[in-house]
Amino acid sequence: MKKLLLAFFVLVFIIPLVACNQNAVQKIRVAEVTRSIFYAPLYVAIEEGFFKDEGLDIELTTTWGGDKTMTAILSDGADVALVGSETSIYVYAQGSSDPVTNFAQLTQTDGTFLVSRDKVENFTWDQLEGSTFLGQRKGGMPQMVGEFVMKKHNIDPSSDLTLIQNVDYANIPSAFASGTGDYVQLFEPTASIFEQEGKGHIVASFGTESGKVPYTTFMSKESYIQENEENVKKFTAAIYKAQKWVDEHSAKEVAASIAPHFEDTEPSLIETVVERYSEQGSFATDPILDTEEWENLQNIMNEAGELPKRVDHETLVNTIFAEEVVGN
Repeated sequence: MKKLLLAFFVLVFIIPLVACNQNAVQKIRVAEVTRSIFYAPLYVAIEEGFFKDEGLDIELTTTWGGDKTMTAILSDGADVALVGSETSIYVYAQGSSDPVTNFAQLTQTDGTFLVSRDKVENFTWDQLEGSTFLGQRKGGMPQMVGEFVMKKHNIDPSSDLTLIQNVDYANIPSAFASGTGDYVQLFEPTASIFEQEGKGHIVASFGTESGKVPYTTFMSKESYIQENEENVKKFTAAIYKAQKWVDEHSAKEVAASIAPHFEDTEPSLIETVVERYSEQGSFATDPILDTEEWENLQNIMNEAGELPKRVDHETLVNTIFAEEVVGN
């Protein structure tokens, strides 16, 4: 009789509790390097309920800069980072015992634009010679891609122009607005806002010039991935749903979806920026970071003199989750 009562107790009380625990919403803390329309699929995944559908609760924090983003990951202040994949190479080169691994790609081109202070008719890259160029942080993907593109057009950034790199990432737009530099490298929507306000003029796209590169990826410490494989897979699945959604919907529809994340930006401007990024293929259409893109990344880093050492694709890139969700 006691055994029957015990079995009844297990069936009625214990098993439902275990099931409820397994189905409980899992929180994932995400640190994004900046807030940008460039990351539209992430915000779509939040607003269209794709994370919620996977049983995930996303706590999104903007950390404003690659160094701060990696500090958040390494100090366990975040579970997942959205940042340039070059940062994982820097951490690995320092001999980390718990490397940061890229598991899902979000963007596949550079997301910055060349903005001129004065209106330039029929811009050509040789017009940068002799100018003052307000660049991005040394060692970061925007700056490395900027130098890569300039060299591609036979401009030596170390001798053919005055390169400014000592301005903090968050202060670059205000520095240019206050008079620093003839040209500046800016993300959207700042580039378009400056154009609307007459503070500058977009003359070229670094994304169009650089080719495909794993510009921004989701990454976590290897220990986190091993301990939370199911959550990482669900996270990747939500991102893939969002990538497909963005690819299948108009710029206006995407802009309307992500508008809550850009309350101070006019809907028409958000739409313009989404259209611009879509046209140049900036949004990855799946989360798989392939070997060719990884090698292109390291070539760009090497050209900029910032590659500490070459790292094999399989060492810092985990495509298992991405390939599984795409295959399904």
